[in-house]
Amino acid sequence: MSARPMDEKMTVSEVLADLKVAPSTFYRWRQLGKGPRAIKLPNGDVRIRRSEYERWLSEREDAA
Repeated sequence: MSARPMDEKMTVSEVLADLKVAPSTFYRWRQLGKGPRAIKLPNGDVRIRRSEYERWLSEREDAA
């Protein structure tokens, strides 16, 4: 899967709103290595590439 030329970076708040999960759940997933790959900015903020988020979601779809 190739990245889009200008792959949008999502904030944690945007991901939380889309998934409808609590921040503690998202950060626990990250701590356990089960969340989407993220970019940690020098100021400590976290961003998730939309393409990575979509890939991560599709990997979790039921095969049924």
